[in-house]
Amino acid sequence: MATLAEPEHDFSRLPDLPADVFTAPLKKPAHVGDDWLEPAQTQYSSEDDAIWNDLFARQMDVLPGRAASAFMAGLQKLNLNRGGVPEFGKLSEDLNALTGWTVVPVPMLIPDHVFFWHLANRRFPAGNFIRTRETFDYIQEPDVFHDVFGHVPMLTDPVYAGYMQEYGRAGWKAMRYNRLKALGSLYWYTVEFGLIQERDGIKAYGAGILSGPTEVVYATEAKSPNRIMLNVDRVMRTDYVISDLQPTYFVIESFEDLYRQTVERDFDKLYRHLGPGFTYANTAVIDVDYVVNEGTLEYTLRGGRGSGAKPV
Repeated sequence: MATLAEPEHDFSRLPDLPADVFTAPLKKPAHVGDDWLEPAQTQYSSEDDAIWNDLFARQMDVLPGRAASAFMAGLQKLNLNRGGVPEFGKLSEDLNALTGWTVVPVPMLIPDHVFFWHLANRRFPAGNFIRTRETFDYIQEPDVFHDVFGHVPMLTDPVYAGYMQEYGRAGWKAMRYNRLKALGSLYWYTVEFGLIQERDGIKAYGAGILSGPTEVVYATEAKSPNRIMLNVDRVMRTDYVISDLQPTYFVIESFEDLYRQTVERDFDKLYRHLGPGFTYANTAVIDVDYVVNEGTLEYTLRGGRGSGAKPV
């Protein structure tokens, strides 16, 4: 993704956000600085640790055979099953030794340009809170379980770790063209909801899939969703669903393939021809698609989560 980035930028310094860049307004808590980093990781209670352990156990009942081999290897390398919410200092020490990344605590969703800056410097911002028993099955804002369990094991893979850093470096160019929605769609369909073709079948590597028990089965096995080989230009023109199971997933051949498709793309040319909105609905199958599986879309057509439809 080298051509996504703005080479003149000094990624050691947090960039200013130009006034003509359109981004979601977020109110910064008074106790954090411009980097939005918490002074320290939360001291989690025994109940918080029990929630982590229960979430972990639930996922491990469904992930074997459905999660990407790189993710399963990452869980072991970082020893995330040691019990309780991981301590970021120890986690960062182990991760840094593998790929040069660290994990840093943030209070909530953070502004795009700050998020990009942390990724560009191989820091992964993780929510400094964990869901409650009342929100055990679904939480709208990503918590420490989603961020650490879902994302961090993949950062032990050197190629994927490089992709994430280049994604962060890419943010400045997307902001200059006011095309954050398009770059966000790429993140959504790869980092959050990506699938990979392995020798023994399609597996999940996206954190949004890996941190939820229903979606990991649905994404890899259900007949409803479309599964289409990744085409970066197409993905960046495609809308997505935030609060329900995805009607469409995009599949990569390998992490080298993902890196190559983004690094070698001329994003200046792409951004000049992209409209401010999306071109394709999240249910669409179009003539340029290499379709692995054209779904029935039954779950979506029946109304999805709100209707009580079964994720089949």
